Amino acid sequence: MSLEPPIYYSKSEFIETDTGNKVSRRATIAGPQNIILGGKTIISSSAIIRGDLRRSGPGHAVVISLGRYCLVGEGCVMRPPYKTYRGAFNYYPMKVGDHVHIGKDSVVEAATIGNHVEIGKGCVIGKFVIIKDCAKIADNTVVPANTVVPALALFAGSPAQFVEDLPESTQELVESHTKQYYMRFQPLDPARGRQT
Repeated sequence: MSLEPPIYYSKSEFIETDTGNKVSRRATIAGPQNIILGGKTIISSSAIIRGDLRRSGPGHAVVISLGRYCLVGEGCVMRPPYKTYRGAFNYYPMKVGDHVHIGKDSVVEAATIGNHVEIGKGCVIGKFVIIKDCAKIADNTVVPANTVVPALALFAGSPAQFVEDLPESTQELVESHTKQYYMRFQPLDPARGRQT
């Protein structure tokens, strides 16, 4: 049981899906047919997820996939990485694992983010960055394009640099934190001014 207080939100501001995802009506979800949310993921207000930026061609393509118990903080921008290859401009998919928290006002253009990853507030994650499992990116860090952040590593600075190895317990700590955050995220009944 969490000792931290609940985080109340207005029930009318969030849409809750069958799989427990909670998406703010104030978030911008472009190309939702190209976005996969794994379940129990929270998309905060003012977040922008660009599922409309996809490879040209017919049909649907998964542009951004997020795992379970993820948090996209307020004002975050998630957009798929892109490059010109052999004269052709293309977007490439972004895959985000389970138990990933992305802090407020961060911009993410990574190729892959593993499981149990914490990205701080105000970060810039460059194009085609790969962040391995249980890594942590400190607040206000700029991770240059094509960087590979190893598992269980703390990166900080601008440009991002290795700071220290994280303990083996990081996976359990992050998983516990993300699950507790989801459980604490409770609807507020505006008529009564209390939890429903």
